[in-house]
Amino acid sequence: MIMSESKPITPGAAIFYGGLTAGILDAADGVVANYFIGGLNPIQVLQFIASGFYGTAAFQKGLSGALVGLVAHFFIAFAFAAIYVGAARFLPLSRRDAAMWGMIYGIAVFIVMNLVVLPHTAVVKSPFSLPLLLNGVLGHALLVGLPIALAARRITNQSSFSAQASNYKARAFRSNS
Repeated sequence: MIMSESKPITPGAAIFYGGLTAGILDAADGVVANYFIGGLNPIQVLQFIASGFYGTAAFQKGLSGALVGLVAHFFIAFAFAAIYVGAARFLPLSRRDAAMWGMIYGIAVFIVMNLVVLPHTAVVKSPFSLPLLLNGVLGHALLVGLPIALAARRITNQSSFSAQASNYKARAFRSNS
């Protein structure tokens, strides 16, 4: 479904479309990059994600391990979309400059995942790869943060949030009068 500029979407729809788009694009990027740089097939990439739960045992779980990795990947994508959509309601800059702030958010997601979240999981440690690092940073900026921000912009530039703010101001004005 192509979202038109004129058709408003709800915050839930922004989370859904932003998370789904980011999840698909990030998964595709991860599969392609890890195939060309590390020689991994798509099942192994998803099992690597599942290794956050199972450690090295994820690679012996076959398709069930890959399915756990896929579910975890999309859960994370939807969670980061929900965080951005929630924050965008209160940060006018994220509405005005969605592309820039979305890419910054994507880089922040990459940093948080790699420096905060993953060290506290059982994920299999892999050797440092500059090409994968650069792909991860750029990929998260363009393929995670940007689609989430563009989906969030669809709701934050709409009359629904403006109407809520106007109603709040009107109630505050009436109660002060």
